[in-house]
Amino acid sequence: MATNPSIHESWKEALKAEFAHPYMEELKAFLVEEKKNYTIFPQGSNIFNAFNSTPFENVKVVILGQDPYHGAGQAHGLSFSVQQGIPLPPSLQNIFKELVSDIGCEYPKSGDLSHWAREGVLLLNTLLTVRSGEPFSHKERGWERFTDQVIRTLSEQREHIVFIGAPAGKKAALIDESKHLILKAPHPSPLSSYRGFFGSKPFSHTNRYLKLNGILPIQWCLSTGF
Repeated sequence: MATNPSIHESWKEALKAEFAHPYMEELKAFLVEEKKNYTIFPQGSNIFNAFNSTPFENVKVVILGQDPYHGAGQAHGLSFSVQQGIPLPPSLQNIFKELVSDIGCEYPKSGDLSHWAREGVLLLNTLLTVRSGEPFSHKERGWERFTDQVIRTLSEQREHIVFIGAPAGKKAALIDESKHLILKAPHPSPLSSYRGFFGSKPFSHTNRYLKLNGILPIQWCLSTGF
């Protein structure tokens, strides 16, 4: 993996058995070869950005995306997030529209969701890398197995986490719904947002559940740059 990506110690401990599996070495070798021939996003130091931004014990919410943005300057290791100054992709625009509608935030000026990560929102893509301009180009190389284990480990070792996103429905078998909440809704892309994402109120539902379980709610709209 390029630029020696590192992962927070809390996650290294929680996932140590997974990192010992041979497929992780195969995935690493694949990424090293890919970088010789293609531009890969995000850059190596950001591959595990979601984990470094939200330590294992801090996770209150998981927002599940698919694979990273494949345009230059967009992906930085947090699902749906783009770096400061980058135009908002359509899916993120729709997330922000729902944010405004649901809890009355001002429409965000920046698409950098790092503040959500610091609040305890694990912004997790199913795949953690992608070739420039080629969505899903790193499918079935090992990332799905790794991120499935992330979800499974959170389900087993933690309580009262809210899992949000279209992939959350597909991952339901990995999550113990007796002690966690799954908010299933269509993907916020322009193709599917009107099929149930708009009006799903994920932000207010999440905070209501957290409060009911004695957990400090997420400050979705009070942050620098918003």
